[in-house]
Amino acid sequence: MSFDNELPAGVALTSLDKFMGLNRKASVWPVTMGLACCAIEMMATGTPRFDISRFGMEVFRASPRHADLMIVSGRVSWKMAPIIRNAYDAMPEPKWVISMGACASSGGVFNNYAVVQGCDHVVPVDVYLPGCPPRPEALIHAIMVLWDQIHYRTPITQKERLEIARKAEKAALEATPTSQMKGLLA
Repeated sequence: MSFDNELPAGVALTSLDKFMGLNRKASVWPVTMGLACCAIEMMATGTPRFDISRFGMEVFRASPRHADLMIVSGRVSWKMAPIIRNAYDAMPEPKWVISMGACASSGGVFNNYAVVQGCDHVVPVDVYLPGCPPRPEALIHAIMVLWDQIHYRTPITQKERLEIARKAEKAALEATPTSQMKGLLA
């Protein structure tokens, strides 16, 4: 038997990434970020009827420093946006965000100066959960979708995250301003 042959590149690290993804998936801790009516449905997922404790997530953390999942539920006002961003920045890496409800995802029926038209303007969103308000079963499904992302995604470093943010900012600055766009309403 010859040991001259080496393992194909990335075999050991791929197995380690899968193992780490499984560990991350099994220990997701959400932070309390209920902003409006969708928060009632988010709280309902913790009741015995829907039993989010079967996923090990029954305790919503009061401090973002002890959580790695932010569920933004409800409309986000411009006054609340910096607070949400500060809470997101206080969370340890890796961290994930679920945008729960139509208001958090796109501003919902509140198309005015006071409401952010989607929390993705404030924090990066991993899973969008539509509905007004979405049922607790839908939130559980969104958590399971997030679990698949956590399990199969390789973690990125802070340097890679900053490079992605830099490219996104450059693309946004080079984009045509909305005021100059011509379309169906022109």
